[in-house]
Amino acid sequence: MIHAAVNQHAGTPLNDQPGPFGAFGPQGGSHALTFADAVRRCRWIALDINADSFALLLLPSVQERARLVPCLDSDYPAVGFSKKIATDDEQVVRHVRASTEPLWWSAGEDTPAATALGSLSWTRRISPLAEGTCGIAFPIHAERNQCGLAVFAGERITLAQDMLYDIHGRCFSLFAALTRLRPGHAGPARAMTRRELECLKLTANGYTSEEIARLLKLSVHTTNQYLTQSVQKLNAVSRTQAVAKALRLGLIE
Repeated sequence: MIHAAVNQHAGTPLNDQPGPFGAFGPQGGSHALTFADAVRRCRWIALDINADSFALLLLPSVQERARLVPCLDSDYPAVGFSKKIATDDEQVVRHVRASTEPLWWSAGEDTPAATALGSLSWTRRISPLAEGTCGIAFPIHAERNQCGLAVFAGERITLAQDMLYDIHGRCFSLFAALTRLRPGHAGPARAMTRRELECLKLTANGYTSEEIARLLKLSVHTTNQYLTQSVQKLNAVSRTQAVAKALRLGLIE
C-alpha cells in the first residue's frame, strides 16, 4: 500500500502531480535500438546513480487484471530482479498510468539510499516495491498511450535533485526508443497464430496456464504448447520476455 509522502506533496493523490515533463515527457531517443542496447543503457543509468539492480516494466493498455509486465532487468537475458517487484500493486499501476512523479522506497531509515532519496522534491515515498530493498521508480510514457516503469534498487543509491530530472529524461528517451522497436530490430519473428496471441495476451493479464486453458477451452498441455511456440517465434528466452516483445511490437495490447 502506498504510504503518505515524506515531502511537500504529502496528503495529495498519487496521480495529482503533473511533473516537469508534462503528459508524456521527453520524446528524444527516437533512433531504433536493439534489445541489448536497451539493457546496456539501463546499466549505464544504474551505474550513474550507484544502483545494484534495475528493471524496466511495461503496462498493457488493457484494464483487465492490470499489472506491470517485466520487459528487461539486470539479470538479462534471464529475468531475476523483476520477479521481486510487486507488479500487481493497484495503486502503483494507477499512478504509472496517470503521473510521471517518481516513486521511492527504503527498507530502512539508516541507509545511504534512504538519506539521498528522502531529500528529493517531486518524489513520492511508497512501501517497498521489492521487499528488502531501497530504490526509486520512474513512470515513463511514450506514443500511442504506452507507459511503463523504470526501477532501480540498491542501498547505496546516490541521486541529487538536479540529477533526478536528467535520469528521468534518459528513462523517457530509452522507453520511447524501445517502444519503436520493430521486428527488423527485435530479430526475425515468424507469423503468430490467433491462439498463440490469445494465450500471450492472457499471460500478460496475469493468468496462469491452467486459467488460460479453462478460458479458451483447451488442455493445459495445448496451452503450454502455444506459449512455447510463441517464445520460439519471438526469439525470446522466456514467456515473460515473449510477452514484453509482443507488447512492444504491437502484437497484443
